[in-house]
This record gives sequence, C-alpha cells and structure tokens, in this order.
Amino acid sequence: MSEPMQEQSNDQVSDNQGSDTQREVLGSPTPESGAERDPQEWVTGEEPMTGPQRSYLDTLARKAGEEIPADLTKAEASEHIERLQAKVDQ
Repeated sequence: MSEPMQEQSNDQVSDNQGSDTQREVLGSPTPESGAERDPQEWVTGEEPMTGPQRSYLDTLARKAGEEIPADLTKAEASEHIERLQAKVDQ
C-alpha cells in the first residue's frame, strides 16, 4: 500500500455577491490519467517511514517470511509494501 501524494491547488470561487475569492482545495476537477508518482520523487520520500508504514511492513514481512531493515525512508517503505503485497497476495 503506498501513500498517494496529492498536490494542493487554489481555485477561484464566486461567493453569493459575485466577487471572486480563493480557497485551498485538494484533488482535481478532472481525474489524472497518468501513472502514480514514483515514491523516489516524493518531496518527503527521504523522511523516516511513518508509524503506520512500519506496522504494516512488519505484518507483511512476517507473512512473506522476510526480514526488512527498520530504518527505511517513506519511499523505501512504500516500495517494500507494494512488493510484499504482491508476494503475499499470490
């Protein structure tokens, strides 16, 4: 399971009086058609993996009969999670 990164954007929104105001939004009015972003390209990819990533990786590694280093980055953890999910789901 990877942690998808969503980019923030600003949209122009008209209020009831017809004036335009900006608000911060997530997502896009049109779905993305490209492939998911490579975890190595994440802005936070070099930070230590999160607690949920660590817990899920531990579970997956046990099911797969593998040992994985505990000092992974977020990007490395995401890659291992995807690989192990495929292995365990076979």
